[in-house]
Amino acid sequence: MAPMTAEERQRRIVNAARHSGSVDVTALAAQLGVAKETVRRDLRALEDHGLVRRTHGGAYPVESAGFETTLAFRTTMHVPEKRRIAAAAAGLLGDAETVFVDEGFTPQLTAEALPGASAGRPLTVVTASLATAGVLAEADHITVLLLGGRVRPGTLATVDHWTTRMLAGFVIDLAYIGANGISREHGLTTPDPAVSEVKAQAIRASRRTVFLGVHTKFGATSFCRFAGIGDLDTIVTSSRLPASEAHRYSLLGPQVVRA
Repeated sequence: MAPMTAEERQRRIVNAARHSGSVDVTALAAQLGVAKETVRRDLRALEDHGLVRRTHGGAYPVESAGFETTLAFRTTMHVPEKRRIAAAAAGLLGDAETVFVDEGFTPQLTAEALPGASAGRPLTVVTASLATAGVLAEADHITVLLLGGRVRPGTLATVDHWTTRMLAGFVIDLAYIGANGISREHGLTTPDPAVSEVKAQAIRASRRTVFLGVHTKFGATSFCRFAGIGDLDTIVTSSRLPASEAHRYSLLGPQVVRA
């Protein structure tokens, strides 16, 4: 049997990363029958093409225009980090009476913390996420407005003109926004144009905008840009983002909180 070409190896590596959420150099070398240095070289090439992000001893997949993880998958990745971020984000509620909560698992965790953060006072939550609406539906002092539209099966969130038209009619105190990637060069990005427009409209409708994201989002870029770093009031991430990198983002305008 002829040995695999570099292109074939790299395709298998990307597929493995997307299936499992991460890959290990030693395990890949054994599976592919090549040296560890060959795998490292493949990972460097894949990182150069924006398909993976290397870590010590391995790599994880980067979401792109043609690849987006499902909500179910996101509930399995970086969960302790996401919970810390969500708790810190909920603590920024302040005196907001109306809140937009974006699709995604970290915003959903933030929504779960809002009943406690609001200390029993009335709160209206606007969301495109069916999962978030379900989380808050039984909270006594929270009114949930679920935006109508086409439901995306992977994320269980609504999009398209019905969704953005409803959002355009609101003035919202605070928006909790997620993204597939955030970079100083390209701002906040996401793979799907329909999702991008919902996020952009939510930011336009809101007086304050808080971005929530784990450290792996930083430096990543996806297909559709929907906001610049300067459009954000606060970035909430974890201490796994280096302080020096957090400072670089803060120089563009927003406060950066590392939970």
